[in-house]
Amino acid sequence: MGLRRWIGLAVMAVHIASPAVAQPARQWVDTLTGHRIVRVSQVPDSISLYFHQNSYTPQGDKMVMAVPDGIAVVDLKSWAVTPLVKQPGIALLFTGRRSRTAYYSNRARDDAGGGQTIFAVDIDTGRSRKIADVPAGTIGSINADETLLLGQVALGNQDLRPDGTRQQDRSAVGRKVGPGEYDYAATGRDGQPLSFADAKEVRLNERLEARIPMEIFTIDVKTGARRVVTASTDWLNHVQFSPTDPQQIMYCHEGPWHKVDRIWTIRADGTGKRQVHKRTMNMEIAGHEFFSSDGKTIWYDLQTPRGEVFWLAGYELTTGKRRQYKVERNQWSVHYYQSPDGTRFSGDGGDSEMVAKAPDGKYLYLFTPRDIPDVAGISAPDADELIAPGTLVAEKLVDMRGHDYRLEPNMTFTPDGKWIVFRGNFEGATHVYAVEVARAR
Repeated sequence: MGLRRWIGLAVMAVHIASPAVAQPARQWVDTLTGHRIVRVSQVPDSISLYFHQNSYTPQGDKMVMAVPDGIAVVDLKSWAVTPLVKQPGIALLFTGRRSRTAYYSNRARDDAGGGQTIFAVDIDTGRSRKIADVPAGTIGSINADETLLLGQVALGNQDLRPDGTRQQDRSAVGRKVGPGEYDYAATGRDGQPLSFADAKEVRLNERLEARIPMEIFTIDVKTGARRVVTASTDWLNHVQFSPTDPQQIMYCHEGPWHKVDRIWTIRADGTGKRQVHKRTMNMEIAGHEFFSSDGKTIWYDLQTPRGEVFWLAGYELTTGKRRQYKVERNQWSVHYYQSPDGTRFSGDGGDSEMVAKAPDGKYLYLFTPRDIPDVAGISAPDADELIAPGTLVAEKLVDMRGHDYRLEPNMTFTPDGKWIVFRGNFEGATHVYAVEVARAR
């Protein structure tokens, strides 16, 4: 065989084999921030989980994400992406905190069907098994020892989706325009279209005022037994188990935040119901609550009043101690999150139409808290009973000025704290990205 003929066949063989070879993740350094960014997903319309839904293995080596044809697993060292479950139309729910397991539903999140089946898939082997049948409702969390599923359901109206929204009219929670992306439309009293943020408030209020009976429930993974935790005609939402206490639940009363008493905790047996934050002024709002990684503290966005003064607030479950870190207007974020070691926070920014009306807020941030100490070491007699104040030192991680914030970035730290995973559409399609916490230069 001639040399030229051999080279031609070799090139052809490489060309034919190349589609089966995993493509390396695209990487670059953000020219504004100096931080390295990796585009993790390789297929458009891939999406990471909501910020308080765990997506990492207990060992911290793998992450799962939703892709158009099912679920994929990501190696957090190499960023290699491999299929885990190939089944379009399913919904990735979360990963376990004890086992190397991802949980998913056979029904897409926006499917108007009644029942669903929950499956568990081994992240290493790809083997799936049935966990439970859910007659109606939406599953939002699993407890720390992976024995109980946690969900919510709207009752008494066949025109309702399991999460309490209308089957035929999605406007109560927004019109879906892409993976994880919703739009809101409403007109004001003058007949003119309202902004994105104000239209969302109108739609939330319409849903709240419907006073639809709802339940929060658990399902025993071993027996399938269903138990009602609490019931109400308030709009119950944002259900989540503590990452460490298998019996501790947090949930919210959904609706316009200045109108509802939003953040609540309760035990899985229905005891110990407690309101976490009570407003002290009109138009004060609190929400987008989440547990710290050790389960000891609840953190949330606090504004006193709405759209004017911004805080990242914390509440210690056992002591009742409170902390508030001041946030500047441009650094206000749709969601905050805390690093695994508890030393820093992330914030995913927001556009000028959102509650903060930030003129230059479209960035992802890294926040380092700084406590405000007593002057000259002199403490007030009741200092331990008062809110501990502080500030946040902010560093920009990612320039998001080309991002459409109808898709919320939903930042989460990787278990080693070295990267932050987020969603973005600044390249056009929705993709999953990661930004390195340390500067590349």
